[in-house]
Amino acid sequence: MLGKIYGIICLLALLFGIWNGNAAALGGAVIDGAAGAVQVTLSLCGMMCLWCGMMEVLREAGAIRRLSRLLRPLLRLIFPRAAQTGEGLEEISANVSANLLGIGNAATPMALRAMEQLQKHNPKPDRASAEQITLAVLNTASVSLIPANLLALRRAAGSPQPYAIMVPVWIVSVVCAALAVVLTRLIGRGK
Repeated sequence: MLGKIYGIICLLALLFGIWNGNAAALGGAVIDGAAGAVQVTLSLCGMMCLWCGMMEVLREAGAIRRLSRLLRPLLRLIFPRAAQTGEGLEEISANVSANLLGIGNAATPMALRAMEQLQKHNPKPDRASAEQITLAVLNTASVSLIPANLLALRRAAGSPQPYAIMVPVWIVSVVCAALAVVLTRLIGRGK
């Protein structure tokens, strides 16, 4: 569906460019846009490699395990069934730790393992449990101490101070994550 919408937008842009006599400018914009897309992609790949490498170093040093232990008391409140059964809490802790460090791509495999563990104790296997929904929502609205992708995009766009957004990102991500957890709990009680 998105491919069709994108195709229609491109066709309309081409038709309006020809109609207005700006076909040459449109061609130049397409080439410049493609070159800019490659540059941004390479910047993001570089940042992802850097932070995934840092994540591996932190994991090997035991920092992720320690951060997970620090988060467990809070996560026990958010995921009481996982804490009760003892299955999935470690994976959830590792996932939240990776998200805290701004490495969402490295957090994805941990989230999938956590979902598998939570599914073992799901009373309705054909539907997501409240804790699975909470984990998915928490991943979407995750708190990020180092928003690596956003910093890379700001740097690639030529921002003179890409780190100037850190405090607002922390505030907004904490508020969003807290609100997401509260809303999933409130909606989960209604079922």
